[in-house]
Amino acid sequence: MTTGYAWGTLRDLSSDLQGSVAINNTMSAPDGATDILLIGNDSRTDAQGDPLPDEVLSKLRASDDGGGDLTDTMILVRIPNGGERASAVSFPRDARVEMPENYGRHKLNSAFARAKTEARERLTQQGLDPKTVEKRATARAQNFLITTIEQIAGVSIDHYAEVNLLGFYKLTKAIGGVKVCLKDPVDDSEYSGAVFPAGPQTIQGADALAFVRQRHGLPRGDLDRIVRQQVFMSALAKKMLSKGVLGNPAKLSDLMEALKDSIVLDKNWDVVSFARQMQGIAAGNIRFQTIPLERTGQSGTITIDRQEVQRFVDNLLLPPAERKARQRAAAAAEKVRSRTTVNVYNASDIGGLAGRVLDDLTSAGFDKGVSANADSEMSQSVVRYPPGGQEAAKLAARALGGLPTEESQSVESGSVAVYLSGEYSGPGARQRFAGDRTVRLDGARQSHPRPAQQPEQDQNKQPITAEGVPCVE
Repeated sequence: MTTGYAWGTLRDLSSDLQGSVAINNTMSAPDGATDILLIGNDSRTDAQGDPLPDEVLSKLRASDDGGGDLTDTMILVRIPNGGERASAVSFPRDARVEMPENYGRHKLNSAFARAKTEARERLTQQGLDPKTVEKRATARAQNFLITTIEQIAGVSIDHYAEVNLLGFYKLTKAIGGVKVCLKDPVDDSEYSGAVFPAGPQTIQGADALAFVRQRHGLPRGDLDRIVRQQVFMSALAKKMLSKGVLGNPAKLSDLMEALKDSIVLDKNWDVVSFARQMQGIAAGNIRFQTIPLERTGQSGTITIDRQEVQRFVDNLLLPPAERKARQRAAAAAEKVRSRTTVNVYNASDIGGLAGRVLDDLTSAGFDKGVSANADSEMSQSVVRYPPGGQEAAKLAARALGGLPTEESQSVESGSVAVYLSGEYSGPGARQRFAGDRTVRLDGARQSHPRPAQQPEQDQNKQPITAEGVPCVE
């Protein structure tokens, strides 16, 4: 009876954390998982939109003229319906994405601020009072960000949690800090305030905030900051699960009381039921990853391929063994493509078709051969391959939308020949401008675009889970 009373009290407290976010899924079918969007907002206000006092900002090592409504941390948590494991996927704040509702192409972390600014101006013109304007504009921004992530990842977001600077500070203090490990000493006192020795250490409060916010002085900037956030969250998850915080109503109540003024959840999230669900997940069954991405141009602009991201997110629901099998198959396919020269021949009267398709196949990982006109027009497109080259031909055909394949003695070993008819409508069929040259995440410059590369999860190339504490930059 005592436990039941405690859970009931906790359920009443959870209602205090719920905000104005109404989740309205737009995807056409259930996707087999509970999907949660976690947002770290660089806001200098509390959950009610009131400015944080100067003494609080000083404690947080944050000035009152920064941050605003930029979302510095965006993580999608996928929990399969079975509930035995979870995946947390980071979306880089600086990734340039196409936003919904004709907002155009911008950095992902500006989605919230753009929608809020537009809504604030519109609502102010309607003559509403400032408090109402702020509340409704914030709700509009939250829903716009949810829609943006849904369209990128191809998921239906079920729940939303937003934590500001103060909330993160209180969270780490409430649980007594978490363990992290640095490869080298850090002195970023001029910017984030991060000053740490090398090696393992337990951090909380303002130090924890500085640890996850630092981006200056890191080899890969924001990408290394994402790694920092992931190792911190893995340690946080391990502590909360292993110490029984989620399964202990009293401890969870203390934690939620501390966060009451600095965290916002969606209207319909039953936190108590969720806490009970998470009790069944062992710390080792939580995996932290980053969506596939590319860095292009001299400035290292981060771009993503939406189809590649959605394929990656879908695979997170697979059992670990099946997911590894697919990863091995993908690695084997990449090796085949890299060892196969592709030549493309235009068997139609469409100008420039062969060159465009060759560029697409090169982007897919094939070695670049020649593009030329075929000796005569053809009624059907086809991929021809030499004896023993069927696997490479299948990969090329699949990349072009499913073309037929046929063996040919006239095709050189180690290559495939693509013939395009006037009926071809796959990738490269339309005229487009060439993209910038690509820089791999290891810094090696490529002379042509390559497939989206998933960044290393840490410098040891080991996956980040909630079991260990990997040392990072």
